[in-house]
Amino acid sequence: MATHILSLQSPASHVGNVLLDSLPQPLNVSLHYGEGEQGGDRIPFGYPLPNVALKGEATQSSTLSFATASKAIDGRRNSFYSNGFCSHTAEDETNPWWRVDLQRSFTITAVKVTNRGDCCAERLDGAEIRIGNSLENNGNNNPRCAVISHIPSGQAFYFPCNSVKGRYVTVFLPGSAKVLSLCEVEVYYGKYLQFFT
Repeated sequence: MATHILSLQSPASHVGNVLLDSLPQPLNVSLHYGEGEQGGDRIPFGYPLPNVALKGEATQSSTLSFATASKAIDGRRNSFYSNGFCSHTAEDETNPWWRVDLQRSFTITAVKVTNRGDCCAERLDGAEIRIGNSLENNGNNNPRCAVISHIPSGQAFYFPCNSVKGRYVTVFLPGSAKVLSLCEVEVYYGKYLQFFT
């Protein structure tokens, strides 16, 4: 958790997905955010902030039981697998992946990932978020937005993507005997605020 002093230009602004009216200047903000390849110093900002994954089509390398890829873009951040809102690949897979087709190319500001809350939070450690327009190697060869070092159980982290352009957003977990489970993946484009660190 980091605290930053933020100066906002307008009386009503969005930070994350929350509308804040008549903000004091300056505003003290406490944030949790992902530490991606670009350093984790930005969060998405917009009015409103569009999650373009909601209108996408998801697929994954394999599926365990009822945990289809589309569960990760259903708009629900419920982090308990047994409630039926998380995607899940087969057990002990080599290089599992999950991908959303956004239907057209966007300039992506950030990706927000919600991890499982009932168990196994460490399974997502080391996953790569990749964005681009290629389906070569299932999208796993597209430019890397971030590497997920760790998301605590049941939490959602933003990963800044430095305005990477692409139609496909892939979460790729390299290695053998891996399991990839995602409870929500949100993909944002638009403006963002620069935090002073």
